Amino acid sequence: MEFIIVTGMSGAGKSKAIDVLEDIGFFCVDNVPPQLLGRFADLQKLSGGTINKIAVVVDARGREMFRDFLSSLRSLNETVEGYKILFLDASDGVLLKRYKEGRRKHPLLGGDTLTLQEAIAAERELLHEARQRADYVVDTSLMAPSQLREYLIGTFLQSTHQAMLVRCMSFGFKNGLPAEADLVFDVRCLPNPFYVPELKEHTGLEAPVRDYVFQWPQSQQLAQRLCDLLDFLIPLYLKEGKSQLVVAIGCTGGRHRSVAFAERLSGHLQKKGLRVVTSHRDKDKPNQY
Repeated sequence: MEFIIVTGMSGAGKSKAIDVLEDIGFFCVDNVPPQLLGRFADLQKLSGGTINKIAVVVDARGREMFRDFLSSLRSLNETVEGYKILFLDASDGVLLKRYKEGRRKHPLLGGDTLTLQEAIAAERELLHEARQRADYVVDTSLMAPSQLREYLIGTFLQSTHQAMLVRCMSFGFKNGLPAEADLVFDVRCLPNPFYVPELKEHTGLEAPVRDYVFQWPQSQQLAQRLCDLLDFLIPLYLKEGKSQLVVAIGCTGGRHRSVAFAERLSGHLQKKGLRVVTSHRDKDKPNQY
């Protein structure tokens, strides 16, 4: 099980970090009291093994409870092997500027702490030992959000391609465009199995329909060009920080050509190491034009 404890200075980018970790498959929980860290080790058992990547944020919002952080880590050692601590930091000047530009109140501001500078100083003192204990210390003072994302993906993913989830979906134009699509490809230009009596009632998931669709040279060429286009585009989307891409392939009814093409593109992307989900929106709808 992978277990990451995210901590650090308020305003240093913990919210962004937890968003990125969630995008790459971690089960994430924000603002966890240190005393409850050991309980999260039970999640893997309770989930039947489906949750094996966990990231939790433990920080100064816990106030006095955070002082038990190190003792909680000692307890965690008994249940979780090889957990990592990610500490996000930034200079006092940058933190002050970020809080002035934002609308959030610093968690330690109030009571005897009268100024933002005092709150930042108090937090830095509170987190000093956690910073010393951290496996990764990241100073975000000069980092753009995209650079932090790139760092986290490079650190916590073996393959950067896994940072993106690609959904390949088939659909029928007669039932409307899918609103969630990022890219839409139209394969109505290809011969239609609907007009072949022995194929009409079957779908692109079945070999006879699939063989019919791809027996034509233009189908083979189009499939290859779409694969080449996705191979070109996906690294660009990843570089810009996109975590999900919906590729929609449409034919008239959404049962034959589009289904076969969605399966072909999904298989190609899976071989490239991407996380891919395949769906067929209109495959089971009435087969009539």
